[in-house]
Amino acid sequence: MTVLADSHITGAVQAAERLLAARAGSPVSLADPQDLGGSGRTEVVRVRVAQNPFSGDRTLVIKVLGDGDAVSGEAFIREVASYKYATALPTESRPGPALIAFDLRARVLVLSDLGDGKSMTELLGSNDVVATFNAVSAWGQALGRMHAATVGGENDFAALLRQGAEGIAVDALRAQFDAAVRAAPRVIADVFGLTVDPEVLDALGKAGELFREGEHRAFSPSDVGPENILINDEGVQFMDYEWGGFRDASLDIAYALVTFTPWLSGDSGARRVDLETSMIDAWRSEVQGIWPALGSDRELARKTVLARLAWVWLSTMWMLPVDESDVGRTDEPHGLALSTSDPRVIVDRWAGLADAARRADAPGLAGFADTVGQALDSSWLH
Repeated sequence: MTVLADSHITGAVQAAERLLAARAGSPVSLADPQDLGGSGRTEVVRVRVAQNPFSGDRTLVIKVLGDGDAVSGEAFIREVASYKYATALPTESRPGPALIAFDLRARVLVLSDLGDGKSMTELLGSNDVVATFNAVSAWGQALGRMHAATVGGENDFAALLRQGAEGIAVDALRAQFDAAVRAAPRVIADVFGLTVDPEVLDALGKAGELFREGEHRAFSPSDVGPENILINDEGVQFMDYEWGGFRDASLDIAYALVTFTPWLSGDSGARRVDLETSMIDAWRSEVQGIWPALGSDRELARKTVLARLAWVWLSTMWMLPVDESDVGRTDEPHGLALSTSDPRVIVDRWAGLADAARRADAPGLAGFADTVGQALDSSWLH
């Protein structure tokens, strides 16, 4: 990692020092900023605490959302609310770093430092089969623990959102999926040249309900893909809360299923179904006590296929040459693990959805996924 001297980083460090000094009631000095990367519109740095009167933290992480439009401001409000909510959870259920301080106006967050650990992408790409399975299982368990600990907390989260100076933040992913569903009949007919099957439209509508209502609502950082996961001594840690909110928990497990495959090592593709099963079973082991219906393999398969359809359809819409109004604001998918510019990834997602639909005894959806995947393969890859 590189020690930075950029003026934007210097300003972020100074803003963090002011925040921490106000909190502690005495000066705080931060030094040696190191670039931890970011999503493009954010800057994330680790700093050494050179003078720290209020805690034993030796290092902290500063995240700065760059100046932008109302969309990025709404995202920051949601991220602050998400960190506030998650930080109040019991330590064993907390999904990631703790919020130390924040400034809504300057769009600066100061977070606890999770350390280096191992990235989920590194573990997925390992040739160590056991290590890969253990990582995927731990991922599912961590999601399940978070979901189990946050059931019933939606009103508390909503109250935290309302504290945002600019008002309640929009659930951008829900808005984009709603737009993508509205566009589905035209896209299916005009882009794919297929007959619009009422069964498929019904499935997309049910998938949309997972964002709005859903039978198994819990808190989620939402962007729970492998790029945003670190495994340290405390276990699996989720690191991006910009999209956080309450949704049906099946969306999280499906998001993981949709986003992990491209990171597998070259000979791991054949093990995908086994890895998916391992992740789902680990998640279910944590949530079945509060959601007994998920003890049914049939019910669980039904829910995860619908949730998977949501993410596959949305990520495909982001890749298609369609009107911007069909996919919502154009800068929203920026930085998401779900977003990809690689057509091979999208084609593979449809193949994975088709396989999952067959296992869930949904032949109509499986056939649709096969047909769309083949159409995209012919158009993009041949």
